[in-house]
Amino acid sequence: MSGPSPEHIPVIVGVGQINDRPEQAGDGLDPVGLMVEALRRADTDAGGGLLEDCDSLSVVAQLAWPQLNPVDGTVAERLGIAPSHCMQTAMPNGDSPILLLHEAANRIGRGEALICAITGGEALRNAGQLAALKKRRDGERPNALRDATHRVRRGYAQSYGLVVPTDVYPLYENAGRAAYGQTLAEGQAESGAIWALMSEVAAASEGAWIRTPVSAAEITSPSDSNRPIAFPYTKLQVANSSVNQGAGFIVTSLAEARRRGIAEDRMVWIGHGAAAHESGNFLARDRYDASPSLATSIEWTMELNRVATSDLAHVELYSCFPCVPKMARRVLGWPLDRPATVFGGLTFGGGPIGNYMSHAVVAMVRKLRATKDKGLLFANGGYATHNHTILLSGVSTGAAFPQDFDYQADADARRGEVPPLDEGYTGPATIESYTMYYGRDGSAQSGVIVARTPAGARTLASVSAEDTEMVAFLTGGAQEPVGTEGSVIREGDALAVWRRR
Repeated sequence: MSGPSPEHIPVIVGVGQINDRPEQAGDGLDPVGLMVEALRRADTDAGGGLLEDCDSLSVVAQLAWPQLNPVDGTVAERLGIAPSHCMQTAMPNGDSPILLLHEAANRIGRGEALICAITGGEALRNAGQLAALKKRRDGERPNALRDATHRVRRGYAQSYGLVVPTDVYPLYENAGRAAYGQTLAEGQAESGAIWALMSEVAAASEGAWIRTPVSAAEITSPSDSNRPIAFPYTKLQVANSSVNQGAGFIVTSLAEARRRGIAEDRMVWIGHGAAAHESGNFLARDRYDASPSLATSIEWTMELNRVATSDLAHVELYSCFPCVPKMARRVLGWPLDRPATVFGGLTFGGGPIGNYMSHAVVAMVRKLRATKDKGLLFANGGYATHNHTILLSGVSTGAAFPQDFDYQADADARRGEVPPLDEGYTGPATIESYTMYYGRDGSAQSGVIVARTPAGARTLASVSAEDTEMVAFLTGGAQEPVGTEGSVIREGDALAVWRRR
């Protein structure tokens, strides 16, 4: 029985990326400029001439310059091309590049496209520097992430400080540490080990933003240059969005690549992949110590490709915050002493919001070319919400396209009961997870407790920075706060407050 026709076998043939470091912010490229340059470099990498015949252009939504709509003809216009298919992701989620890669492979598999270009770019560093020159009426420091239109809203979670990913992911970190049976020191040591290896990879990665290796102790220890952000994360443990980076790649059919004389040792084959998601409401999750959709995405990708962890030469485990690769490596069985990245991670490689995984694709393609190796790309986006995993290989995977990568039903089936939310609760409760928020001077500003009531409902309570005993209990490491009992107290319309028993 013959396999798929070369006309319908997708391969990656060109990759490109750019770091823009202008002396003056006003001289820097905007996100569209970064996308255009990244694709031009990808075209050169493929041998040239593919972009001019591109019939599908997909763009990762960008956040830095909201006045731009890159897919509305701007990227294509600057490139001088007229693809019949153009689209942009709805949001700048971290899974976007892998989603677009998978959709491009499917379009080629269906014969709907011959040459697909995927790109994304963020210029948050330039945007932040320019914004800093303008005074805000409220006197607050400009913050593109918190000021994004999809986050400027108030609600129950937001009133307790749960607004951006930096606020929410620590809930997974602290719940996960308790579930793993780790002390605070052991949990931080694991984070430091993963991140130190990432810094070493970034140091050797041509496209990484920070190319200086950092030790595990330096990563997890607060200092003047590594201030605490949200417990237990320091600056060196969170995604570095203050970058100007663009990346892109070109996918075509095996037949077209051969017609254009592209050597097969320059091609990288696409395998099977799987995607699944959690609820968009992070308070409507069944748990914070694991993710059913994350596990479903990774496990199905491994099963569909018929590979074991020992078959993987490289992995990219999304690394916006340590809790994500910690969950992923436990599902995959990835050793702590092997790098969880090929690019450098979102702290050191750079965290251009939704487009990091385009850089990971670039790095993985360069690792796999002219080898028989396999590499796994695991992407995560939102608030530990979106998960998409795919396999790449230096040789044919035998995968047929198009393929259905939606495994949501499987994720839903393995998800536990989601507790109801009780926004007005007062009385005894147990800590499910928590975090503390810090100011730019490193001092504790406030905290939030996610608690479970005796009836099993979920509720929130605030922690005042003035409650030094409680702050010390939550952050000191002498005792595990998760699972301890306390009380939710409320006075009038004020936020509920946590009191330790």
